[in-house]
Amino acid sequence: MKKILLTGGGTAGHVTPNIALISGLIGMGFEAHYVGTRGGMERGLIDKAGIPYHCISAGKLRRYFDFRNFTDMFRIALGFFQALALLIKLRPKILFSKGGFVSCPVVWAAWVCGVPVVIHESDITPGLANRLSIPFAKKVCFSFPETEARLPPRKRVMTGLPVREELFSGDAERGRELCGFDDGKPAIMVIGGSLGAQAVNEAVRGGLDMLLSDFNICHICGKGGKAPGARKGYCQFEYVGDGLPDIFAMADMAISRAGATTLFELLAAAKPALLIPLGTAASRGDQILNARSFEKLGYCKVLAQEGLNGAILAENVKALWDDREKCAGAMKRAEPVKAVERVLGVIGELAGD
Repeated sequence: MKKILLTGGGTAGHVTPNIALISGLIGMGFEAHYVGTRGGMERGLIDKAGIPYHCISAGKLRRYFDFRNFTDMFRIALGFFQALALLIKLRPKILFSKGGFVSCPVVWAAWVCGVPVVIHESDITPGLANRLSIPFAKKVCFSFPETEARLPPRKRVMTGLPVREELFSGDAERGRELCGFDDGKPAIMVIGGSLGAQAVNEAVRGGLDMLLSDFNICHICGKGGKAPGARKGYCQFEYVGDGLPDIFAMADMAISRAGATTLFELLAAAKPALLIPLGTAASRGDQILNARSFEKLGYCKVLAQEGLNGAILAENVKALWDDREKCAGAMKRAEPVKAVERVLGVIGELAGD
């Protein structure tokens, strides 16, 4: 059976689009394998997907001076040789990379072995790992129209971002039961991303008195979140697995970071959102660009993290509620992009199918 290697890790946004492709790849006759790190969050997600998982070493690629840059170079080199041995053993027809630092050694090893590489970039501006991988790729899929000018013309393919279909198979009533909501108030889903979002979490907790007067709050806060105590209409989870589709179905609106995967999931579900992008002090500013793109299309409202507190958050949530129908309408009018089918088409073409 022909084989495909998938790679990507570090955050759920580098993994869940891969998961969205797996059933389609199997339907195309591929035997799918995944390459990630031993301790990365990608391992737990892929184990649930039921495909073989292979561990390699990986080091972080930092844009600033840090002594760990020197030690991580050895981890990256070790990861390259581990990936090379794996490729020689499995002999895949093609590699699909979703980015993250684990992906670079795998992409480079695939190029050395003559295995075609397809990369997917979620954000408007390519991240460092993908920028280091693009020269070795045959095709680069992308999600936002603004990304086109930043990619080589002969490699770029506008596909959109693959979204898991099972995310939209939930039941709103089950979601309310899961959260313990037993009244008729509208529900807001707070999602800070797979690594959490401290500033968003603090603002939500600081604004609970104001928010709970009008809304139920389902707060997915990330690992290590401290609950503010029992409050009617408020529930908190560090992480939601199988129940996430039900929470999506239940939610009337969302408060969210602006990672691309979450944005396209919200768009597919037509859930208006108040986006609080990660600022430039802690990132390269990709979430700010993502959020502005969606705001320009009328899908959401954007609130800067700087100066954020509970009162400001509650005020902006209520403003979004007043405009929710306008935002939801714009989302529903968006031309549906069959991203899974488009990416599978690129993979099938390069694999010779």
